Amino acid sequence: MRILMIGDIVGKPGRRIVREGLSAIREQHAVDLVIANAENAADGSGLMPNHYKQLIDAGVDCITMGDHVYRRRDIYDTLESSDNIIKPANYPKDSPGRGSTTVTAPNGQQVGVINLQGRVFMKPVDCPFQAVERELASMPAAVRVVIVDFHAEATSDMQTMGRYLDGRVSAVLGTHTHVPTADEEVFPGGTAFQCDVGMTGPHESILGRRIDRVTETVTTFRPVAFAVASGDVRLHGTLVQINPSDGKATGIERLVVRRDEVDQWLSEESS
Repeated sequence: MRILMIGDIVGKPGRRIVREGLSAIREQHAVDLVIANAENAADGSGLMPNHYKQLIDAGVDCITMGDHVYRRRDIYDTLESSDNIIKPANYPKDSPGRGSTTVTAPNGQQVGVINLQGRVFMKPVDCPFQAVERELASMPAAVRVVIVDFHAEATSDMQTMGRYLDGRVSAVLGTHTHVPTADEEVFPGGTAFQCDVGMTGPHESILGRRIDRVTETVTTFRPVAFAVASGDVRLHGTLVQINPSDGKATGIERLVVRRDEVDQWLSEESS
């Protein structure tokens, strides 16, 4: 089976390219299941319930989050009531939401998804290695395919988690830095790995935010709102090929879809 992991969706430009382009992407690349990190989907920070619904309606099967998961209080109820959106599993037990879930692809294949947050250069959280052990132990025995979204800053943190889980999960895919890394590979035990799958949003920016706003703050120390940028919108993601019988990855490749490609698809559909 083929699973697509979409990198951090940033603001309205990121949500729009997913809404308008995902259907064609699923068809062109024979995608069986889509996972998307959406912790930056609400104006660059957090997620709102209506945005959650937009992404699910667009064809996203499971949403993962990260350090901005609780930036918008409105999402708390969704985190508690919906089983296709998850928080980092190494957050406090009593915090809203669940750290893992099982979703069913349209072809009937069950897929486990686990969300973790790193500790290096991140705000203090519980041990992600202990957390992933708990989540794996609670995963139904029949679930062979398991994807881990490791929301982390340091490549050393990401690589350690990938090697630690090699042979026990189908893929460990990093999010958070918004910069795609060229280190995709399948480890010897059959786990696909990439430090960061990148950002879905405006790339004429600084990590999705307006260049002038960010540079003004860092050069003058005058605080300004880091508004979401709008230019050069791209969808970044990673495709993983997995043998569903044993959950081992057999291939991994980066995916980049530009806004003009999506516009061309829409034009062809309407003509």
